[in-house]
Amino acid sequence: MNDKTVVDVHWSFWVIGAVALIWNVMGIINFFVQMNPDVLTAYRESERAIIEGRPLWATGGFAIAVFGGALGCLLLLFRKSAAYYVFIASLLGVMVTMAHTLGVGIDFGLGEIVGIILMPLAVAVFLIWYSKRAERKGWIS
Repeated sequence: MNDKTVVDVHWSFWVIGAVALIWNVMGIINFFVQMNPDVLTAYRESERAIIEGRPLWATGGFAIAVFGGALGCLLLLFRKSAAYYVFIASLLGVMVTMAHTLGVGIDFGLGEIVGIILMPLAVAVFLIWYSKRAERKGWIS
């Protein structure tokens, strides 16, 4: 990669990639925190019900969502088009996790709907779209 190709990438590419990486690293931290039963006592009852009743397939989906998202962000920042496919896998992980979350039968409040359900879906879909856009613009290959 030469200096000209770095200059051709819009500054927002680096900001979006870095913020998305931070988002997914926070998800990884959340994943490991949820594995600690002592920490779960501080969670709200609805969140504990989701976590404590999560089957292995939903935990696997959660792992694919956050670790895939972080890997996709790293690939994006390294300007690799494989990020697109990793982001698709991450979205599938989010959807698997959400299938369990919505099936728990909890009456979610607005904040929970936004924070637990809509935000992860929106970020995952955005990253798929953005990585494809970056590829079309020649920022990744």
